Amino acid sequence: MTYDAVKKRLRGSIAPVVTPFTADGAVDYATLEALIDWQIRSGSHGISVTGTSGEPSSLTLEERKEVIRVAKSAVGGRVPFVPATGSVNHAETLELTKFAETIGADAAMVIVPYYVRPTQEGLYRHFLAVARSVDLPILIYNIPGRTAVNLEVSTLARLVEAAPNIVGIKESNKDFEHVNRVLGTVGRDFLLFSGIELLCYPMLAIGGAGSISATANVFPSKVAEMHDAWFAGDVKKAQDLHYELMELNDLLFVETNPGPVKAALGLMGKITPYVRPPLALPGPELTERIRTTLLRYGLLEEATQIS
Repeated sequence: MTYDAVKKRLRGSIAPVVTPFTADGAVDYATLEALIDWQIRSGSHGISVTGTSGEPSSLTLEERKEVIRVAKSAVGGRVPFVPATGSVNHAETLELTKFAETIGADAAMVIVPYYVRPTQEGLYRHFLAVARSVDLPILIYNIPGRTAVNLEVSTLARLVEAAPNIVGIKESNKDFEHVNRVLGTVGRDFLLFSGIELLCYPMLAIGGAGSISATANVFPSKVAEMHDAWFAGDVKKAQDLHYELMELNDLLFVETNPGPVKAALGLMGKITPYVRPPLALPGPELTERIRTTLLRYGLLEEATQIS
């Protein structure tokens, strides 16, 4: 499949699925498969794993590969599959991205390396080497709030010119001027995905391709419906759904993602609520807020264990 063909498929709500664990902290691959099936049946337009919501820094390299492999099988070609393959370690990023290509992923999402705060030249060389190591579409993941460095638009433009398989970016960036300049500089056929929940609708309005939103873990049908409404030309409905989701979006980020998301999924009967240290689940007060909010959204009325 050509890069242009992939770009046509990568649209809408790509759900960044959490990594479920058992009560003793082992990866729960059976529940992962069930979550992915539920996501697709609920209308999600694509699946991603081992991104921020998937706790990649708590997984071993082999666990990340196995999560990606199991997820690819569970998706079964029904929607695009875009695993996150980035790491602070350059060699690991190359290895995981090549693995994603080997198993037949539709694209790979590669985060700006965190903690080390590379220069723009360092970022350019890192992403260029990753892109040139595979014949696979690449989405860059820019999340300055977590990485402490922002991929500047000028650096992105250099990368897109040098590596045609860099086809898009997930911008978890509250600087809306910046995300406007991405499309204004790189071109409006470039795939711009929102990773900031309250900017998912606004990014569609400026020409974005969709979102990769943690809220899709909890309410996949509603997040997908907002995108469907926009692409069908029903602006009023898309706006209404944007505001309808606002309370849930805010609540799920009161504490560090994916703690509140996993607490919500636990209350819904979808997973065993567990995060690996140093992350922690919400305490009783926030958990009760999550429970009452889920009730208001009607998300506990259908709470059953995935089977």
